[in-house]
Amino acid sequence: MKNKFWIAFSAIEQIDSSFIHRLYNYFGDIEEAFNADIRELSQIDGLSVKRAETFLRERDKIEPDKVLYGVENRGISYVTLEDENYPTMLKQIADPPAVLYYKGELFDCNLDRTLAVVGSRKSTYHAKEAVRKLLSELTGTDICIVSGLASGIDTTAHEAAIESNLKTIGVIASGFDFVYPASNEKLYEKIEKYGGAVVSEYYPTFQPLKFRFPQRNRIVSGLSYGTLVAEASLRSGALITANLCLEQGRELMCVPGLISNPNTEGIYKLLKNGAALVTNAGDILEALNWEVKPAEQLKIDLNGLTDNEQKILDAIEVEEKGFDEIASETKINTVDLLTNLTTMELKGIIKQVTGDRYKRV
Repeated sequence: MKNKFWIAFSAIEQIDSSFIHRLYNYFGDIEEAFNADIRELSQIDGLSVKRAETFLRERDKIEPDKVLYGVENRGISYVTLEDENYPTMLKQIADPPAVLYYKGELFDCNLDRTLAVVGSRKSTYHAKEAVRKLLSELTGTDICIVSGLASGIDTTAHEAAIESNLKTIGVIASGFDFVYPASNEKLYEKIEKYGGAVVSEYYPTFQPLKFRFPQRNRIVSGLSYGTLVAEASLRSGALITANLCLEQGRELMCVPGLISNPNTEGIYKLLKNGAALVTNAGDILEALNWEVKPAEQLKIDLNGLTDNEQKILDAIEVEEKGFDEIASETKINTVDLLTNLTTMELKGIIKQVTGDRYKRV
């Protein structure tokens, strides 16, 4: 049984997936790679003696049968890079996990329709509502939402997916012996309960150390056909995921936000560099070239508009108009008008066209 050697490799904290790939590709057999001696390892180009010796020292502490039992006894499922059912999109990235551990129904999720949703941990109400609105519009599709089970937008994305009857996959930055943040323990359980999955590349005993979170991000984007960023400062984990998405050749999309919010600086940088602008679910489907839902499923609810929103809608009912024209007709002050226009875009009621002009959808 070869699986125990994949598990044994992953149980060595001092090596990473790229090290495992190098040995596996050289030997062509995971058991031979695990049992290699210093003479054999010294034949591998680019592998330093120090790194080889570290591996051998730590390997000798590992009992393959014992670590395999440790996984199975915890009720954790797994898939290795050698298995035929290893997720196709994840396998295509430069550094796929050697082992993907999971709880829940990973293969009941539609891995051919995966969308990553990421954003700031200190997210605004505006961004959270935008995510809820967008995912609610995807109700009735078989799209699976992928995120990192962190606080902020990640949590909102998972919760909104469940509320919208979409399956969701949470990617964690530790082994399954830990829940981080602790406040999301019930969310972990909820994801599994409603047919989703929680996944990790880390052996169950590995702690949620700082360096593991950026590594986790490549799996979030790697599992997905595209990544939607709801809020991101210029130095954020969400921006790291966005860049990984582009490196992996996947589609990048962004939800616009208020320009006065520092957490939108990363968003507008990505938009300037060519990311797709998303204000409704149709924009997501179009960017990913996925079949558009029937019109009745994407119908926009115009009930409950605020007075200002109704004024704006009336102003552009017949034809598109510029910001100044709308301001003049509605008598709404500049700050409030900008806020209302952004909100209405996120609701999918209006759309910004050339320059500062807006039209009804």
